[in-house]
Amino acid sequence: MRRKKKVNRPISPDPVYNSLMVAKFINHTMRKGKKEIARKIVYGAFEKIKEKTKKDPLEIFEKALENVGPLLEVRARRIGGATYQVPVEVKGERRISLAMRWILEAARSKKGKPMKEKLAEELILAANNQGTAVKKKETVHKMAEANRAFAHFAF
Repeated sequence: MRRKKKVNRPISPDPVYNSLMVAKFINHTMRKGKKEIARKIVYGAFEKIKEKTKKDPLEIFEKALENVGPLLEVRARRIGGATYQVPVEVKGERRISLAMRWILEAARSKKGKPMKEKLAEELILAANNQGTAVKKKETVHKMAEANRAFAHFAF
């Protein structure tokens, strides 16, 4: 049986930067419904980025998302009793979601600093094609490349 279709609820842009991406990122950052704390973390990180790089934080943020978003990923596909890791192209919405998730994961995994500092650091690194989130993307790409032989099983 197929699963239900995902209902895409409209999301309003954030008040400070008037950007849908930043609003989505705040929602990804949010834990247990505490949106105000998530806002403080994201905006605080953007302030740190402005301090460190002297550039527009929105520009850095978009560059980071672009650099971390994967082009290919592997999906498990069961064929005749065997499970193959089939490389599949990543579509737009999922690409952005994965990029945001990986950046936050990388920032959360660091220790010893406030979250806004860790997030700012990770965003700056990702914008320069470095850091843990970019490594994660490269690992996913390597997996897809290694399993290219099974591309003909694609969905």
